[in-house]
Amino acid sequence: MWQPEYLFRTLIQIFRSMPTEEVPFWADVVLGFRKMTEAELKKFPQHVFGQAFTTLKCEGPVYLPWLEKRVKRSGGLMVPQRIEDLWELHPSFDIVVNCSGLGSRQLAGDSTIFPVRGQVLKVQAPWLKHFIRDGSGLTYIYPGTSNVTLGGTRQKGDWNLSPDAEISRDIFSRCCALEPSLHRACDIREKVGLRPSRPGIRLQKELLAQDSRRLPVVHHYGHGSGGFSMHWGTALEAARLVNECAQALGSPAPKSKL
Repeated sequence: MWQPEYLFRTLIQIFRSMPTEEVPFWADVVLGFRKMTEAELKKFPQHVFGQAFTTLKCEGPVYLPWLEKRVKRSGGLMVPQRIEDLWELHPSFDIVVNCSGLGSRQLAGDSTIFPVRGQVLKVQAPWLKHFIRDGSGLTYIYPGTSNVTLGGTRQKGDWNLSPDAEISRDIFSRCCALEPSLHRACDIREKVGLRPSRPGIRLQKELLAQDSRRLPVVHHYGHGSGGFSMHWGTALEAARLVNECAQALGSPAPKSKL
């Protein structure tokens, strides 16, 4: 059954200089990977090489509520609560899965996690149907169901959630250079987010001990900008680690519903 949280889109990725690998390791994962023709590249005179393929775009504003409904249908409960210390969850919960992202600096004492600030523009340009991505990944045009996302920035260690007008002008200029029709775009809105990044994803078990108390924790965070790309696979691994924790406690292994 077709799900509206996913979109199939053709993506063209263009390079100002020849990439190290003309055929990347992930070429057989996407659909119809091919080298762009000289005729196609003429639209981008500042670029010397290009790749084209079909891939999926995950529509976050639709996908995340869909995931929440899936959890609730499987018997899960959503309890909004501010947690300052993982021990606050003991003894109400036997096992904790820590997916707190940047909050793990405090909750898990992880000083290696840091924000990578991203600023984008959301515009109305319904005539655009294909993704365009500069090879560096910093400039991109991603049409969705309700708007087009123009990006972007990678600002390491920047916690500022307020849009920067100068950055917005730079993003718009860079994207218009790739797709001049964007000059006609309207309803331009600024969005800012913080990617929870670290040297590598933390996906591991930890047994917290305090006096005679024990609290098994499965850490599952630090996906950076790759959350949607990797989340399903890492969630399955996290579920496997939860089963191991349950077995260590002498409890029946829970069945993951995700």
